[in-house]
Amino acid sequence: MQLFDWIVLIVTLLFIVGYGSWKTKGSKNVEDFILGNNETPWYTVGLSVMATQASAITFLSTPGQAYHDGMGFVQFYFGLPIAMVVICLTFIPLYHKNKVFTAYEFLEKRFDLKTRSLAAILFLVQRGLGTGLTIYAPAIILSALLGWNLTGMNIIIGVLVIIYTFSGGTKAVNVTQKQQMFVIMSGMFITFFLILHYLPNDMTFTSALHIAGANDKMNIVDFSFNPEEKYTFWSGITGGFFLALAYFGTDQSQVGRYLSGKSIRESQMGLIMNGLLKVPMQFFILLTGVMVFVFFQFNPVPLNFNPNNKIVIEKSAFKEEYHALEKKLSTLSEDKKVINLLYIDQLNQDYDNPILRKELVTISNKEKDLRDRAKEIILKADSNSETNDKDYVFFHFILHYLPKGLIGLLLAVILSAAMSSTASGLNALASTTAIDIYKRNLKTEKSEKHYLNATKFFTLFWGIVAILFACVGTLFENLIQLVNIIGSIFYGTVLGIFLVGFYLHRVKAKAMFCSAVISQTTIFIIYYFLIYSQEKLGYLWLNFIGAMLTIILSLLMQVLFFKEKKIIEEL
Repeated sequence: MQLFDWIVLIVTLLFIVGYGSWKTKGSKNVEDFILGNNETPWYTVGLSVMATQASAITFLSTPGQAYHDGMGFVQFYFGLPIAMVVICLTFIPLYHKNKVFTAYEFLEKRFDLKTRSLAAILFLVQRGLGTGLTIYAPAIILSALLGWNLTGMNIIIGVLVIIYTFSGGTKAVNVTQKQQMFVIMSGMFITFFLILHYLPNDMTFTSALHIAGANDKMNIVDFSFNPEEKYTFWSGITGGFFLALAYFGTDQSQVGRYLSGKSIRESQMGLIMNGLLKVPMQFFILLTGVMVFVFFQFNPVPLNFNPNNKIVIEKSAFKEEYHALEKKLSTLSEDKKVINLLYIDQLNQDYDNPILRKELVTISNKEKDLRDRAKEIILKADSNSETNDKDYVFFHFILHYLPKGLIGLLLAVILSAAMSSTASGLNALASTTAIDIYKRNLKTEKSEKHYLNATKFFTLFWGIVAILFACVGTLFENLIQLVNIIGSIFYGTVLGIFLVGFYLHRVKAKAMFCSAVISQTTIFIIYYFLIYSQEKLGYLWLNFIGAMLTIILSLLMQVLFFKEKKIIEEL
């Protein structure tokens, strides 16, 4: 980090926070604070929806995911455009018709207070955890790579977000997310083209794709029916569809973005914009990670990208053993570079040499073996070490290979993404707590000013909770997976409640509440025994199972309760 990098970083962040606070200060009532007075145009709705989902985890974890596992993760988003159409046709008109502040307010009008409260509490649990992760993800990477204090980083990110979210509510979130998306996508495009520029002079983009393909990084679509595979076409279309339907249709952090739209049409256009751009955006981010992989075929690469592990090794009795592996990797890297250059030369002559492709795969397997052995040594040195380094790959490239100024810009990208998703989360948590829990359960009527102050207080409260959770969090295998796993555990049941509410008008409150409780309990059991303990099922299927289970149980329960009622009446 040079002086110019610091200037770029600090000016960018201060501008976003200052502009958001200045532009949106002075909310007069709850409607202004939560719905932004319904003044948001469609393009701002679209950008805000995209920025809410595109957290720092997206820009840290996704390139690392592609570096290690290739482009297959894009299948996760295949169901999203279909979900956007369903939400536009069903969810948005009903929300606007009922003039709700939050998604869960609709459930009381359709069912009862218990069902509304259950859905709100499930949301608060999973979004409270998820918001803490949106702070923790960039903080742990930045602290490890830059030597910054982790707790300090969590507090800085959290406080910056609280300032303008507390000040302007939904309007502040929407306004700042436009600037944040501009910073994010500008930084990513610049980085992508710089990677291509850094590749050997005689290497074309097509040749780079061939090298990635030879190493199994370009397997975009998997049509297998294996339920143990995390990402397939079928899990993306089904589980991904239900996750997107639940996230964008029932999660207040997203619903709040388009409820602030000027009209039903403006909200719908914003979501369609997201549906059209989200898959290409994720494809591009994954492709950036694949290009980082190609770049490291010609440049030195560490045994483990997590710098904390290097520190652990240097202080241990296994230092020499680790250094021996580093020497082997260095020799292998030179061989890898030579083979790749020969392969490029053959490609430039329009000949895809199968012998060289096979040699590339062999070298790649040898490198993977060295990395696995390195992980074993790291664990022997410290059994508590996190050996998975996916979340550090992209940042390692940024710090070691980008020119002055761009490091500051990419840091601003990561922090902007963290702030945008965290702001949406805090705003949604505060709105849900104030409207669905606090206001609904008050026995006496209060003024608009009181509820406005209560919503601001809950913004501050959830901001502190998120910071505290970030401070005690631990790094999972891959942060983007952790966020999606947390969502998948809760989203299916909540989505099932809403789908029954929208489409199955004969199902009443008692049947709905009982089926939701049973469904959510079953999902916890399935997750523990089939995913956490044995990895027999991809977590995306939890969204589909939870939603279907809730719907089927609600129908069965309604029949049961109807028969009971009929028997009692006859008696």
